[in-house]
Amino acid sequence: MQSQATAKYVRVSPRKSRLVARNVTGMSVESAMNVLRFTPNKPAGIILEVMRSALANAEHNASLDVDSLVVKEVRVNEGPTWKRFMPRAQGRATNIRKRTSHITVILEEGQE
Repeated sequence: MQSQATAKYVRVSPRKSRLVARNVTGMSVESAMNVLRFTPNKPAGIILEVMRSALANAEHNASLDVDSLVVKEVRVNEGPTWKRFMPRAQGRATNIRKRTSHITVILEEGQE
């Protein structure tokens, strides 16, 4: 059985989120949450929240044993990009792209 949770339109770049997500894939949920709790990056806190939501979904909706869950996959897809402009010298303007992410955490029963 699997359980998943998704956070959409999160204001953090997908590239930075994938660096954190790669660290916890394949771990047990408890050890993955400990790793995320002590990782000093913004995406770590967001992925931790999504993981807690997936854990609650597993417990409430699928009636899975929380202690036997493993992080099967943390998928980070690119969301829409906010386009902004910044004034520069001599009347010019440059683009600023504020990237967003869709983060999905999939948990399943199994061994680490």
